[in-house]
Amino acid sequence: MGEVFFDESVILLDVEGSTKEDILTVMSRNLEEKKLVKSSFTQAIIARENEFATGLPTGGCSVAIPHTDFEHVNQKAISIAILKEQVEFGVMGDESETTPVKVVFMLAMDKADEQLPLLQKLMQVFQHADTLKYLASERDKTAIKQVVKDRLGIAALKGGE
Repeated sequence: MGEVFFDESVILLDVEGSTKEDILTVMSRNLEEKKLVKSSFTQAIIARENEFATGLPTGGCSVAIPHTDFEHVNQKAISIAILKEQVEFGVMGDESETTPVKVVFMLAMDKADEQLPLLQKLMQVFQHADTLKYLASERDKTAIKQVVKDRLGIAALKGGE
């Protein structure tokens, strides 16, 4: 899959917002400040989330995995936001339903064929309620980074170590 940027600088704790758009804006602007994504990324990820919801009512806590087209990405990255308060996201596959999301995994992939393998690995992580509960309550970004790296089985994550 190549190297994916993932370090403490893209793990956001106590993110505040009253709508999914607020949360997506905070996360994507953080990626943009680090030059990992283009200025078009924020608008693109919000538009895609509104068209294809990514909320998942999983055991432990609900999660969302927003992502958008690779042409808005400069460098592969994964960003995680632990929300201060749950925010409603549309349910994947059933936009008429919503789920109160606590953890958001934002994906910025620079090749179309690399998104699916990462999504599949994330789906395996989401099947472990204990892991999700841990992530939702952990306050140490380094500990969060290590758990995610271990669970995704990605050794080649780079970032400010």
